[in-house]
Amino acid sequence: MAESTSRLFVYGTLLQGERDHSLLERSPAQRLDASTTEPAFELVDIGAYAAMVPGGSTAVVGEVYVVDLKTLLDIDVRRQVPILFRRALIRLADGSQAESYLMDPEQVRGRRRLGHGDWRKRFAPGPRFPVESSFARKTRDR
Repeated sequence: MAESTSRLFVYGTLLQGERDHSLLERSPAQRLDASTTEPAFELVDIGAYAAMVPGGSTAVVGEVYVVDLKTLLDIDVRRQVPILFRRALIRLADGSQAESYLMDPEQVRGRRRLGHGDWRKRFAPGPRFPVESSFARKTRDR
């Protein structure tokens, strides 16, 4: 990998088929593979974006690209680095490293955590509770 390129892990609106993927499509970015992070993050739905926050226990699902510096700077502008996001080196599940966009925990306080770690599943129904408690049964039957 040349010095003028960087490995970038994307996980939210930059994923293939998502709103901001055009930033990668119009550049000489090369998709390497689908990947996940080590289980050391939280994926948070902040409305317009997903935010990856260090210090959790979730493996975030994403894709790894090799991008040139111009593309990286274009994405920095879109992600409002360093005001909203910060770009940092992270470790992936396979032990390799890539840069990615992170937020600090205090920036996402009160926002919905995506425990499954997959932005594309953010609208999936929540878990079902097949066993109904006796309290719930009595309350329902009143």
